[in-house]
Amino acid sequence: MGKIIAIANQKGGVGKTTSAMNLAASLAVLEYKTLVIDADPQANTTSGLGHNPREIEKSIYECMVGKADIRDCIIESEVSFLHLVPSHINLVGAEVEMVNISNREEKMREVLSEVRDEYDFILIDCAPSLGLITVNALTASNSVIIPVQCEYFALEGLGKLLNTITIIQKRLNSSLEIEGILLTMYDVRLRLSNQVVEEVQTHFKNMVFETIIPRNVKLSESPSFGIPAIVHDAESKGSLAYLSLAKEIAEKNKV
Repeated sequence: MGKIIAIANQKGGVGKTTSAMNLAASLAVLEYKTLVIDADPQANTTSGLGHNPREIEKSIYECMVGKADIRDCIIESEVSFLHLVPSHINLVGAEVEMVNISNREEKMREVLSEVRDEYDFILIDCAPSLGLITVNALTASNSVIIPVQCEYFALEGLGKLLNTITIIQKRLNSSLEIEGILLTMYDVRLRLSNQVVEEVQTHFKNMVFETIIPRNVKLSESPSFGIPAIVHDAESKGSLAYLSLAKEIAEKNKV
């Protein structure tokens, strides 16, 4: 049975989509069968893996509101072993449509249960909010990766997210764990970056991944080509960092 990992932080611009795309691609390069779910209405993971969101006919939105089977929504990527369930701007309306549905927080869990046995890892790229879709993602997941950027407001809002995770553990998903806190956008030249790393590692200790994701031009460039960084430039620092993270997660989960 595949492990489902949400990548979540209600703060925007911390590297959730970059991490979802590139971690998924790295796991796939290691020949783990991987499915990435784009659960953000902005659909950046969808476009970053080479698909135009405006041309998507069936997405995670249709799955969530019961209009499509997830198998009809899965599309392949340029990377072997990597599949995608795309997003669409319509996902914005899903929260309103689902208001009167019973067990609305568990719709994604129901959707993913149909294909979970077919993958080693399922990654969910969450929107920068703590709305119903993100709650669905956390309810469906075994664990959550929390990206934290190495900048001044790094820890802002982290307490609120951890509180939300605690509530979900109590009410909806008692087995939800924190896979790890992932430090992103690290610049070795900046004293502030080093201070944030030290502060997060001191405060959260074993919860922090050993792998730190650097600021890297190739990570920023690759979505414009519709490919993950490991395809764009396999030797770049960003690609190597996400490959290291994939190995760390596989080793941790004894896969």
